[in-house]
Amino acid sequence: MRPSEKETERGMHPQKKAYIYAGITISFWSTVATAFKIALRYLDILHLLLISSVTSLLILLTILAARGKLSVIKKCTLSEYGRSALLGALNPFLYYIVLFKAYSLLPAQVAQPLNMIWPIVLVFLSVPFLKHKVSLKSYIALFISFTGVYFISSRGEPLGFKLVEPLGIALALGSSFIWSFFWIFNVRDKRDEEVKLFLNFLFATFYIAFAIIFAGGFRKPTTEGLFSGIYVGTFEMGLSFVFWLKALSLSRSADLIGSLVYLSPFVSLIFIHFIVGEIIYGTTIIGLILIVTGILVQKLRAPGRGGCRPNLKG
Repeated sequence: MRPSEKETERGMHPQKKAYIYAGITISFWSTVATAFKIALRYLDILHLLLISSVTSLLILLTILAARGKLSVIKKCTLSEYGRSALLGALNPFLYYIVLFKAYSLLPAQVAQPLNMIWPIVLVFLSVPFLKHKVSLKSYIALFISFTGVYFISSRGEPLGFKLVEPLGIALALGSSFIWSFFWIFNVRDKRDEEVKLFLNFLFATFYIAFAIIFAGGFRKPTTEGLFSGIYVGTFEMGLSFVFWLKALSLSRSADLIGSLVYLSPFVSLIFIHFIVGEIIYGTTIIGLILIVTGILVQKLRAPGRGGCRPNLKG
């Protein structure tokens, strides 16, 4: 339901609000690669994931309570709880363990863009799971994006290429596969998005706690570790999701704000350079441009069908 003209005249136009919420979200996402690297200096992967997951869980609980949606959680069926248990195992549990491990092995400027190829991966996984067909355009997009992967993985030496940290590269690319599987299973679940996400984090928090117990038990985090974990949980997993949904709900079309998300990895390189201290390779920028180009090629529609409509990670 859209506001009337009189309502629009009395306040800011909804589309302008959509751009503001989208801009805030993109600014959050632009800092998370840097936040991951800093947090991993003070915390191991599981403790970082526990702190960030609990933080996001509390944020989502507050939002659900404020919007009167807590009763919806109680109305979920046993099969719906089971679905949330499965989705929570994929994301945030497995997805972030793999992603954080990739960040612990790779420079942030390498790990972040390699994780971005999930829209291309999703197209090909949709063939067996959603019965979609793969067009020639998709193969072209795949080639362009993986050319970008090559440039990024070369770390400034595309002609004398030598694969450094193959495990880290495999994990960063693998995180895109995990996210794609999560997206496929999640899109079939028609429940309220905020309720689903809350239950995902609820189950995942238990998984993480059990994993820490089996890995040797809980350890008290340093002050730096605690605050860095809270930052990741707030701005990567919690508020960014809520603000992005708000932007989508206010916008006349997802197309108007969707492509803005691809500004995030380029802005992120600025933070990675000045805060983390990484020297940004020219091949990183070239590779990132190629990956984004491949994604946008995949999202291009035929003339007269609405142009480009990116499929975004929320």
